[in-house]
Amino acid sequence: MNIYLSIYLSIYLSIYLSIYLSLFIFIYLSSQMFLQGACSQNADILKPAVHQLKQWETSPGFYTILSTIFQNHDIDFNVRWLAVLYFKNGIERYWRRNAPNAIAEEEKDALKKRLVDSFNEPVPQVATQLAVLIGKIARMDCPRYWPELIPTLLQVVRCNDRLLQERSLLVLHHVIKSLASKRLMADRKLFEEVSDNLFSFVLNLWNTHMETFLQLASKYEEGMLEAIERCILILKVLRKLVCFGFRDQQLHSDAILFINLVFTRLETLLECRRSLWGNRQMVDKCEKLILLMSKVLLDVLEVHPFSFIQFIPTALQFVARYNFTETGKGLLFPHFIVNCLNLLKGIIHSDSYKIDSRKADKVNPATVEAHKLKMEFFTPSTLTEICHHLINRYFLLSSDDLQAWESDPETFCQDEGGDSYKFSLKPCTEVLFLSLFKCFHNTLSPVLLAMVRNVQGPCDVEDMAAILRKDAVYNAVGLASFDLFDDIDFDQWFTSHLIPELQNKHTNYRIMRRRVIWLVSQWIGVKLSVTLRPTLYEAILPLLQDDEDLVVRLEAANTLRTAVDDFEFNTEQFLPYLSPSFSLLFQLLREVKECDTKMHVLYVISFVIERVGCQIRPYADQLILYLPLLWEHASDHNMLRCAILTTLIRLVKGLGTNCNTLYNFLIPVIRLSTDVTQQFHVYLKEDGLDLWLETLHNSPVLTPDLLELFTAMPALLGMSQMSVTGKRMLELGTENLKVCLKIIEAYVLLGPKEFMQRFSNELVLSLSNLITDLRTEGILMILRVVELVFQSFPLEGPQVFKPLLSHIFRTTIENSEFVTVIAMQICILCRVLLQNNEFFWSFLEQVSAETDKESIPLLGLLLDLWFEKIDSITQPERRKLAALAISSLLTVNLSPVTSRFGNIINLCVEVLHDICRADCDTGSQTDCLVIEEDEEVLNSDDDLDTEHDKRKHMLTRQDPVHVYSLKEFLLSQLKLCQQLHGNIMFNELMSQVDPEILKQLQEFTS
Repeated sequence: MNIYLSIYLSIYLSIYLSIYLSLFIFIYLSSQMFLQGACSQNADILKPAVHQLKQWETSPGFYTILSTIFQNHDIDFNVRWLAVLYFKNGIERYWRRNAPNAIAEEEKDALKKRLVDSFNEPVPQVATQLAVLIGKIARMDCPRYWPELIPTLLQVVRCNDRLLQERSLLVLHHVIKSLASKRLMADRKLFEEVSDNLFSFVLNLWNTHMETFLQLASKYEEGMLEAIERCILILKVLRKLVCFGFRDQQLHSDAILFINLVFTRLETLLECRRSLWGNRQMVDKCEKLILLMSKVLLDVLEVHPFSFIQFIPTALQFVARYNFTETGKGLLFPHFIVNCLNLLKGIIHSDSYKIDSRKADKVNPATVEAHKLKMEFFTPSTLTEICHHLINRYFLLSSDDLQAWESDPETFCQDEGGDSYKFSLKPCTEVLFLSLFKCFHNTLSPVLLAMVRNVQGPCDVEDMAAILRKDAVYNAVGLASFDLFDDIDFDQWFTSHLIPELQNKHTNYRIMRRRVIWLVSQWIGVKLSVTLRPTLYEAILPLLQDDEDLVVRLEAANTLRTAVDDFEFNTEQFLPYLSPSFSLLFQLLREVKECDTKMHVLYVISFVIERVGCQIRPYADQLILYLPLLWEHASDHNMLRCAILTTLIRLVKGLGTNCNTLYNFLIPVIRLSTDVTQQFHVYLKEDGLDLWLETLHNSPVLTPDLLELFTAMPALLGMSQMSVTGKRMLELGTENLKVCLKIIEAYVLLGPKEFMQRFSNELVLSLSNLITDLRTEGILMILRVVELVFQSFPLEGPQVFKPLLSHIFRTTIENSEFVTVIAMQICILCRVLLQNNEFFWSFLEQVSAETDKESIPLLGLLLDLWFEKIDSITQPERRKLAALAISSLLTVNLSPVTSRFGNIINLCVEVLHDICRADCDTGSQTDCLVIEEDEEVLNSDDDLDTEHDKRKHMLTRQDPVHVYSLKEFLLSQLKLCQQLHGNIMFNELMSQVDPEILKQLQEFTS
C-alpha cells in the first residue's frame, strides 16, 4: 500500500511541478514581452503592455520573474532596466509586512538571496537602479531581517574583481544612505551599532584607495579614474556614518582621525588637482572629491557642533590660509570657496558657540571653550585682513559679470535669494561679510568707514579698476546699513556725495549709478529722512529714462518700489512724481523681454497703485490697454500671470466703480483663473479668487457677465468636499474657502434678487454638502453666509435654505457642535423667529415630524439651550438679536414660554445692560445699537471704502437690531402679554421674575 501511495505522490508531484514550471516559463516569457512593449514609443503597444504589467504587480512570483529577467545579461538592456524599475516601485508598495497585497515572506527571502548575487551587473545604469533597490529593502529589513547583507557587502568589497568591488561599493553607499535617513530613536540606535562596527573598516578602505590614487596621480598612470571613483563612493559612505552614526560629543576615535585626515587630504588634493590641469575629466573628478570632503566638514559642524570644537582652530586656519592669503592662488575653484566660506560662517553663526550674557551662569563649558577659540583666532588684524579680502577681491565685479551685464542685462539683474548662499559665490561672500560685521561690529566698522573715505572722492571715469573698487565698498556699506546706523550720517552723504554720483552720465559710470541707487534702497528704511523723499524721487526719475542703461533702470525701479513700500511713505509727497514715474515704469515694462523681468517691473507698478489708491485713475489707461496683450504673452508663464492678477487686484481697488470699464478683460481672466478643469488653476486660483472678490466689491451693479461667472463656484466649493473628515484633506484650503464664501456674500449684496433667483438651489446644495465635513472655522464661515441671506431675504431665505436650516436645528438641539458654532446657530434661529414668525412655527412642526418629538417639548429644549448659551454669544448685535427674538415669544400662550417667563425677562435685562447707555442730558437709558438719522450723516458714503461697504451698511440699517429699541420692544411685548393673559395671569407670570431683575427692568423703562 505504501509503495502505491509513494508512486501516486511522485506522479502527482511531477505533474504539479511540470505545470508550475510551464506556467512560470509562460509568465516569464510574457513578462519579458510586455516589458519590451512598455519600452515602445508606439502608444498602441505601450498602453496595453503597461496595463498588463500593472495587473501583475500583486501576483505571487511576479517579482521573482522580474529578478530573473534583469539578472539575465543576454536580454536587451532596456527590458532589464525597466524590470529593475518595476521591481523598485513594487518594493515601495508591497514589501512592508502590513501592506495590502504584500509580497510573501518566502518570496522575499528568495529575492534577497538573489539580490546579493547581482553584484556582477555590467551596465552602470542597471547597477545604479539595483543599488537603489537594495537600499530601499535595507531601509525596511536591515539589519534585523537581513543581517547577512552588510557582511556580504564587506566580503565582496575585499575581492580582487574590479567590477564586483565597484558594484558592492555602490550598493554599500545606497544601503548606508537609506539606513542613515531613518529618524526614530530605535532605528538611530541600530544605525549607531552598525556604524561602530563598520567605520574602522571603511576608513581603512578609503585610506588605501586614496593612497593608491595619489600614487597613480603623481606618476600620471592609468587607473587613476577608477581609483578616484572608488574614493568618492567610499567617502560618501563615511560622510553618512560620521554624521548620523555617532552622537555629539561621543565621536569614535576613528571618526576624529577621519576628520583630521580630511584637512590633510584636502591640501594634498588641491595640489593634485593643479597637477592634473590638462586632463579635464580627472580635474572634474578631483573637484568632486574635494567638494565632498568639504561637505563632510560642513555636515559635522552642523550635526555635531560640540564634537567639532576641537577642529575649530584647524578649520579657521585652513579657510583663512587658502581663501584670504596668497597660498590659495591657483588652487581654488568657486564651489570649493563657497563651501570654505560657509564653513567659516557656520562657526561664527553656530548657536552652540555663542555665549548668552543673560544666562552666563548656565553656559555649557564646551560653549565657553568654542567661544574662546573663536576669539583667539578673530583678532583685529585677522578681521581687518578678511574684511579687505572680501571687499577688494570677492565683492569686485568680475569680467564674467561685466560680460553678462553687456550681453544679457535682464538675467544679470535677477536676484539670487533664499539659500543661494550655499551654492553661489557672490551671495555666499555677502552673507559671510554680514555675519562677521554683526559679530565684530566694533572692530570692522572703523575699517569699512576708512575704506569709504578712501574711495568716495571724485573717480576717474576711465579707471575701471577704481570704479570697481568703489562699487565693492559701496556694496559693503549697503549690506551693513543696519549695523552702520550710528556711524554714518546718511542724509548728509546722500545730498553731498551720492546725488552727484548719480548725475555722472559717463558709460563706464553706469556701474556706480546702479550701485548708488541700490545703496539708497538699502538705507531707505534705515536712515533716510522723510523730508528728503522728494529729492530721492527726483533722483530716481532720470535713471528710469529710456536712454539710461537697462540694468540701472531696473535697479532704479526696485528702489522706487522700496521707497513706496516704506512705512514712512507719504502719498502727498509722491503725487507730483506719480505721472512721470508711472509712465516710465510702464515704458520699462513694455521694453523688457524676459517674463521674470516683466513680473518684477509689474510688481513695482502694483506697489505704486496700491499706495496711491484712487489717485492712479488718471494714469491707468495705458496700463489697461497693455495688460490684455501681456496676459496673452504670458500664456506659458504662470508666475507672470500671477503678477498680472496681483496688479489687476490693486488696479480694480484704485479704480473703484470705474472698474466696470475693465469688464471685457477682467471677467475672462477671472473665469480662466478659477476654472478647476484647467491644469494651471493651481497657480492662478488664489489670485483669481481675490480679483473676483475685489471686482464684486467695487462694481456698481450686477451685470449678466458678472452673474454668469458664478457658474464656476459650485466646482470650486465641490473641491472642499474632499475635505477634513477622516483621512481626507481640505483640498481647496481654508483661505480659499473663506474667499469663496466672501464672494457669495458679495453677490448677495450686489444683486440679491437676480443672484438668488439664478443660483439659490446650487448654493443650498453646495453649502449643505460642505457644512457636514468642515471643522469649526469653516462651519462658522458658512453660517455667516446663511445669516446674510436671511438678513437680505427674511421671508424667502429660510424657505429656500430649509435643508440647511434642518441641519442647523438638529445640531443645535443635540448640542453636538462647538460652543462658537452653537452660538452662531442660535443667532440664525433667532433671526428666523424674529423676522419670519409664521415660517418658524411651521418649520418647528416639520422638525418635530422628522425627529419623532413633539413640537412643544422641542421648543422647550431650544429655549433652555438659548438661556444656557447666551453668554457664548459675545457680539452685542447678536446678543440683542437673541433678546429680541426671545422677547417676541412673550405673546405666545404655550407652556414652554410661560414656564420660562422669568428666564426670558432675566435674559432681556442682561442684554439691556450690555447695549444701553445713559443719555448725558436726560439720564434715560438709550439703546446704543439703534442707528438714528443724525448718525447717518456721520457715516456718509465718502467715509466707506468700497461699494460693497456701502451696500453692507445699507443692509445693516434695515436690520431689526439697528431699527428697534430692545427696551421699547420688550415693553410693547409685555403689554401685549398682559392683554393676552389678563392681569391676574400676567401678575403670576411676573412673580417668576427675580425682584432684583424686576427692579433693574423698571430702571431701564422709567
